[in-house]
Amino acid sequence: MVATGRETEAWVVERPGPMASRPLRLVRRSVPDPGPGELLVEVDVCGVCRTDLHLTEGDLAPRTPGRTPGHEAIGRVVATGPDTPGFGLRDRVGVAWLAGTCGECRYCLSGHENLCPLSRYTGWDRDGGFARHLLADARYVYPLPQTDGRDEAELAPLLCAGIIGYRALERAELPAGGRLGLYGFGASAHLTAQLALARGATVHVLTRAAEARELALELGAASAGGAYDAPPEPLDAAILFAPVGDLVPTALAALDRGGTLAVAGIHLTDIPVLNYADHLFQERTLRSVTANTRADGRAYLAEAAGLPLCVHTVRYPFAQADRALADLAADRVTGVAVLDLRE
Repeated sequence: MVATGRETEAWVVERPGPMASRPLRLVRRSVPDPGPGELLVEVDVCGVCRTDLHLTEGDLAPRTPGRTPGHEAIGRVVATGPDTPGFGLRDRVGVAWLAGTCGECRYCLSGHENLCPLSRYTGWDRDGGFARHLLADARYVYPLPQTDGRDEAELAPLLCAGIIGYRALERAELPAGGRLGLYGFGASAHLTAQLALARGATVHVLTRAAEARELALELGAASAGGAYDAPPEPLDAAILFAPVGDLVPTALAALDRGGTLAVAGIHLTDIPVLNYADHLFQERTLRSVTANTRADGRAYLAEAAGLPLCVHTVRYPFAQADRALADLAADRVTGVAVLDLRE
């Protein structure tokens, strides 16, 4: 990277720790020039993901000091590096979690690039969208229509919350017209619920926050109960979005015979001891979800474009990124927090 001489603003994780310790700091730094295959993006909005919170608080060990979080960024291309075909100045693009892979290992070559041992991630390995400018590998950037009738603040959460929910739903192997349980009902779950409902599923939501239960019912869920409650009927599939390992046996016990529980988070507290008869027998399946492929992203964005999604956002000005993460940590966000840099 070569500094342009201009300056920009960015939030960095100065010292990971609880939000009360103020681990984020707003800094000024030089705007870099894009290298070969890279785009320089001027950020308009950036969704605030629970993974950003895990990175800021240290649940996920930082890869490098002073990293800028944020991997649901939408902005405009303001510069392109050498050998970067396919993008022009002012093109609207989305920069998501998956930032790079080796392209040569058996996982990459078999369509499972999310499992690449050398995979890299926006906001973890590369500076992310809690900044006015970011660099991105053009191969991992999603071109977006110049306008699709949806504000950028409502589109940004689709880049991670939506995409990971899509992959989790695929991993859960919900049968057509099946009964789906969602444990936790934040950014990703409220988008996944709408996707599942559009596909004809019956959705039951289990979550601790009363406001989230109300939102679930407004969006069409058949029921909404407490996180540890039993759903009103056995489930064909379930997705655990809450990073709470104690909920794994609860969700497994709620499955019907042959049901699947997919754990969608990148971080999960310890899972208690499972009882084989109660939790796994009768061919119940427990499986994880690891990031996503670019094919997942393209498929989800195409499907979402045809849905009347209600993206429930809580918007924060760029100067309040630390407050947005603090509110997320304290469960004060219903839906998804979004930083709006246009203000």
